[in-house]
Amino acid sequence: MRRDSVTGWLMIALVCGLVSGAAWAGPAAAPKLDGKYELLKEPSTHQPGKVKLTEFADFYCPHCHAFEQALVPFIEKEFSGKVEINMIGFPVIGGKLPTAFEMYEQARAMGKGVEMKKVLFRTIHKDQLHVLDKVIRETLVKEVGLDPVAFEAGLASGKPIEAFDAGRKLGLKVKVEYTPTVVLDGNIKVAGENLNPANLKTVIASILASDKKR
Repeated sequence: MRRDSVTGWLMIALVCGLVSGAAWAGPAAAPKLDGKYELLKEPSTHQPGKVKLTEFADFYCPHCHAFEQALVPFIEKEFSGKVEINMIGFPVIGGKLPTAFEMYEQARAMGKGVEMKKVLFRTIHKDQLHVLDKVIRETLVKEVGLDPVAFEAGLASGKPIEAFDAGRKLGLKVKVEYTPTVVLDGNIKVAGENLNPANLKTVIASILASDKKR
């Protein structure tokens, strides 16, 4: 969700095929990729045959929930094993405690980040539970297969909030204005109306295709 408007990417059918389009008119060194994107002045983290997708998301944002429910499975299906998806918490919805983001970071440190991400989105958007007190946390922690005592100790250590703050700083650095916003391989940004299934598929496919041309 943008701070002042709503994107409409979910209205685009997930069955859309590849589309062709002009790449963002960036510096001369910009990769020749299909689709619409913005090339950031950041180093590339690309490794041949693999695309690293970093999603900046707010657990309380309904569009981030929709992204998790629809676009993440779509990308995983289209590029089986070739796209590594990682979420960074980037709050844009005001008046919410950072507990969900800390829980995600702690679960990720304990090897259950993906599972906790799904549980938190469900709890907030489907179960409509926004205050994640210790009783609720214990239930969710057990659901993803972690020890509640060790989990709470991890939260109390302060490390999850440090990781959360580091992620937020990265989001500010790459000028995230919408959630969700996607950055591919560290320097290819796809956001707003460009973050739809067809365009994201086009850009990722083009990155992978460029490996074969080298």
